[in-house]
Amino acid sequence: MAYDIAFFGDDFTGSTDAMETLEEMGLATVLFTGIPTLAQLQAFGDKRAIGIAGMTRTLPTDEIEEQLKKVFDLFSTMNVRHIHYKVCSTFDSSPTVGSIGKAIDVGATAFSAQLIPLVVGAPYLGRFCAFGNLFARMGTGSEGEVFRLDRHPSMAKHPVTPAEESDLRRHLAQQTPKKIGLVDVTQLDRSDARDIMREIEGEQADVLLFDVLTEQHLERIGEVLDGLSIQHQPLFSVGSSAVSKALCAAWKKTGTLSPRTEWPSIKPVNPLLVLSGSGSVVTGKQIDHAIENGFKGVAIDGEAFATSPDQYNLSTVAAEVLRYLREGKSVVVHTSIGPDDPRMGNTRRVLEKRGLNAQGINAYTATLYGKLLAQIADLVAQSFALGRLVIAGGDTSSLFARHFGIDAVEMVAPVVRGAPLCRIHARKAHIDGMTINFKGGQVGDLDYFLRMKSGTGSS
Repeated sequence: MAYDIAFFGDDFTGSTDAMETLEEMGLATVLFTGIPTLAQLQAFGDKRAIGIAGMTRTLPTDEIEEQLKKVFDLFSTMNVRHIHYKVCSTFDSSPTVGSIGKAIDVGATAFSAQLIPLVVGAPYLGRFCAFGNLFARMGTGSEGEVFRLDRHPSMAKHPVTPAEESDLRRHLAQQTPKKIGLVDVTQLDRSDARDIMREIEGEQADVLLFDVLTEQHLERIGEVLDGLSIQHQPLFSVGSSAVSKALCAAWKKTGTLSPRTEWPSIKPVNPLLVLSGSGSVVTGKQIDHAIENGFKGVAIDGEAFATSPDQYNLSTVAAEVLRYLREGKSVVVHTSIGPDDPRMGNTRRVLEKRGLNAQGINAYTATLYGKLLAQIADLVAQSFALGRLVIAGGDTSSLFARHFGIDAVEMVAPVVRGAPLCRIHARKAHIDGMTINFKGGQVGDLDYFLRMKSGTGSS
């Protein structure tokens, strides 16, 4: 089996974003929730790209290497042109949690990489990189104000990895000793791919960051990456889904790849079940809007759950959800409605008394909530035929997918950029074939959940 791209995503919603990018550009892709067996790879032998959804974004730095070595060992045995370590387009990371620098160090060793391209800016997601500095639109897509990352209303207040530095070279230098160079926007505008490659030859950098402001920049970067892969195969690159977008744009230009233009329509579903472990401002507003427009809210008592997780009555919560669904009412189960929800502070204080720091609290709650929401959904799905599930929260999604029993997902159709509708492959008969949407905390407009119910978000 030969592949054009194999990628590992540092969280689940980011991995579905990468899958969506590849599928839209015409590259058939499957996304696994764990390291696939040979039998699983053979079952999807028609794919040109494979992905593995991880959760290194939330792991302590000293735990990242163990997980990545297993994945990179598999990728090293495969016939693949490009290896991509997929990170969030807002570069969530720190020296102690989710270290992208550590992933770069591990990948450099695994693939004997002498030069590692770094592409983070993704204009189609409202993410821009100029002279090494990252800018992000509030939300994703074409709406909302653009902020420098360290002044972003949401990312600057991230509970574990707040954006304190917008210059990605300075940010990354805190995580790896490798020298970081830059191909800036002026070079991309004045030079073609061959000229850029000649300029790169003179660079004394180990990691090379590329500015990105436009789709045209991505195409040029893709040409450079594909040129580098001739010299270094497989080529190990790091970045957002822009890495895949850039490569596919270059292949489209040569006529070896055609973007997919037709997708099945996404039909309305009623009732819809949404499960949210997100504490973001964006998701909080979306939950409020959904409840104001007819959704029933079911609140998870995080304080009680953190105090006595084994005694938390899941069946009571599932029964409430089932009652609403059987009445034909859509439901959103939530652990928080925005970052100012008192439940977040109350839960945090319980865990602080146990001696957990901010990093430990985030990891603990992500694990507990991911498992809790998966168990609630599983109980509901055994008694009620769910037409569609929506999972909100990047960290929650990663844990949810594993505890829910998902082996792999394939993309059904685009909905909102970065969060496609997917079909589940699982050994559990009551969830196999179900459609599901994983939404990152920052993704989507105010009416996101209403659109997922009505199907009007289809392309």
